[in-house]
Amino acid sequence: MKRKKLWILGGGLAVLIIAGLSIASLQDHGLAVQVATVGRENLQAKVSANGKIQAVTKADISASIMGQVTRLAVKEGDQVKKGQFLMEIDPRSASANADAMKAGLQAAQSDLTSATANLAQAKSDFDRAKVNREAGIISTADFEHAKTAYETAQAAQETARRRADQAKANVNQSHVGLGFSTITAPMDGTVTARRIELGETAVPGIQSQPGTVLLTVSDMSKVEAEMEVDEASIPTVKLAQKAQVRVDAYPNQTFDGEVTEVGGSPILKASANEAIKFKVKVWIKNPPLTLKPGLSAQADIFTGSRDQVLAIPIQSLVTREIKLKPGEVAKPGAPRDEEGVWLFDAKGKSKFVPVKTGLLGDLNVEVLDGLKGGEKVITGPFRILRDLKGGEQVREDKNKKKDEKKS
Repeated sequence: MKRKKLWILGGGLAVLIIAGLSIASLQDHGLAVQVATVGRENLQAKVSANGKIQAVTKADISASIMGQVTRLAVKEGDQVKKGQFLMEIDPRSASANADAMKAGLQAAQSDLTSATANLAQAKSDFDRAKVNREAGIISTADFEHAKTAYETAQAAQETARRRADQAKANVNQSHVGLGFSTITAPMDGTVTARRIELGETAVPGIQSQPGTVLLTVSDMSKVEAEMEVDEASIPTVKLAQKAQVRVDAYPNQTFDGEVTEVGGSPILKASANEAIKFKVKVWIKNPPLTLKPGLSAQADIFTGSRDQVLAIPIQSLVTREIKLKPGEVAKPGAPRDEEGVWLFDAKGKSKFVPVKTGLLGDLNVEVLDGLKGGEKVITGPFRILRDLKGGEQVREDKNKKKDEKKS
């Protein structure tokens, strides 16, 4: 009897185990996916970019004359005042040129004095010849000779005067060149770069080629981050937008900023494979006094925000080719793709729903049309999202949800 009861009990247990396994197999039926419920939240859109720190106002000082650096009074990091002596380029050549121009001016002025005296004599001779001709004392030939001499003296005096003016201009120009040998600070600031040493030769620019930058003086009381923003993001970046700047040299610190310039043309690329980027300048508010130009920086530029908007995870958004109805022909210029999401419907099947999106946040994107809220959208895995056709049996991946709770 006991043995019979044990067999019955064992048989019942086996039936329960088999039934449990069958239920479990039914529950495991379908593609395991991760889902998220469509809800409302606050979205903040931003554009991130990399760049360098630089002064808002700076002056790159180049040589205007060629020569050896004979005096150098500053080094990098020195504070300077406007008009302060910075360096000297050997003035001997410019000084000799100024002396030559001065001597040329003196010679031209002597020629002018002589030509003026000759003109006065020629005029006197012509006036006397005119009186004598009227009195019939001299011949017509002698009168014409005196007239020609007077006109020649006039031309000679005018030529001498112009040569004297040119010589005077040359002297002034030589003084300018001599002045170029002494370089002073164009503004108050800090010497942020010194690219020449005592005894080296400074080379001026030639035609369209700029000369060697000898010194850079920067006003470090106002600094900015010059960022490189990619072409896909530049349309959303506007003047006066707020930003947060991070500098590699100052870890765990962020600085408030504001967009002050948005480039209208792409940055020149070093190679054809480089992405197209635009220059954006972000003024940094209250920078530390030790901030230096050239430091690497990253900026988040806040391009828009909206409160309590309908949003979905970015990874749930997919793009697929628009399916035409039988006999339907695509209109010229009509879009060939559409954005949408795969819903986890009440029957546990996948269903594609087109959506219209708006503001893009860090992790979520605004939904303007297509969803009402409360729906379950499939967010992954990507390999399943990529291959869904619609109507597939799906089930929520519980293990994934447990892992997320643990983390």
